[in-house]
Amino acid sequence: MGIDVTFLKEGQKGQALQTATQLAEFIKAAKSSLHIAIYDFRLKDPKLSDLVLTALNDKAASGVEVKVAYYAGRPAANTSSGDNALVEMDINQFIEVGGDPAPIGTDTFLENMPKDSKVQMKGITGSKLMHNKFIVRDVNTPDAALWTGSANFTDDAWTYQENNIVQITSPELCAYYETDFQELWQSGDIRSTGVNDTGTVKIGQISVDVAFAPGEGQTIDQMISSIISTAKKRIKIASMVITSHGILGALDDAIQNNQVADFGGIYDGTQMGNVLKLWQKSTNSDGIAATFKEVATHLASKHSTPYSPTGKHDFMHNKVVVCDDIVVTGSYNFSRSATQNAENVLVLHDRALADKYSTYIDELIKHYKTTKATTKKA
Repeated sequence: MGIDVTFLKEGQKGQALQTATQLAEFIKAAKSSLHIAIYDFRLKDPKLSDLVLTALNDKAASGVEVKVAYYAGRPAANTSSGDNALVEMDINQFIEVGGDPAPIGTDTFLENMPKDSKVQMKGITGSKLMHNKFIVRDVNTPDAALWTGSANFTDDAWTYQENNIVQITSPELCAYYETDFQELWQSGDIRSTGVNDTGTVKIGQISVDVAFAPGEGQTIDQMISSIISTAKKRIKIASMVITSHGILGALDDAIQNNQVADFGGIYDGTQMGNVLKLWQKSTNSDGIAATFKEVATHLASKHSTPYSPTGKHDFMHNKVVVCDDIVVTGSYNFSRSATQNAENVLVLHDRALADKYSTYIDELIKHYKTTKATTKKA
């Protein structure tokens, strides 16, 4: 049993092909089942798509039960006012869903499967997002393994975004993910999924907590806030957006009270800029906007490409917080919307892993602070 982590950064040569190869190898190792819950699955580069789709089809053809549950919700389009109105609508919707809308195309991409493919596919709907990115392999066997983290299965996610991928071998942990997968698969909707689906397992000497939204969305938000509030030595955060009142409040308290000696992090400045614009339209949001601005003075930001459905999606896409020797990671953005989405969260209690994640976040901070300074000089 073990835990392996992979860190993605924008612009790393060969990273997309390496990630596709890594995913294909994970798939090829399946002996009995592969259950995939994925938000965005669109691989345009044939080198990437061939690797992953061939692995899936070969496994299904060999008798492995391969099921893909994907997000099937679609934003309503209103083009009556022209292209500019459509872009503005998409940005507002982008913020409403927590800063991470899936462009149209997952179902079209999956239609590239051969007509005789044995891969089973089901679109998952809901008033909010089926935002998971996990695979449960060979559940109910001693070799059961999990793939999860923040990375979608897209060219952009593996090329331009900052993401982390976690692979864990653990029958006990996989059982929790299988419960969530089956709820999604059987209902075809995110409603009521994740309720009471929380627990703690041991992976070697490492204690791992797991929870799923929307059923335990509020619990997750409170848990992350509490972990931040009880940190004594370091707090490092890497989150695309930070809009949860509880999490922002805990971060602000840590700053005001000099709670830890080592505080820092990074967020996506472009996407949070859109959030601030909406907050400024409402006097009820004055307090939370002020709190974010205070916290943001202690963080670096990535200035990604403004969102559009067909544009370059180069977001700082991690959803990670490190507090002392604890790592929180998964698909869960640190936003109110995340409490209502279908999400998964892992809490890893291990100094070595916390050190790895902390070093990774520090590297991102250094890079984007340098990038910002260079841009200003230019």
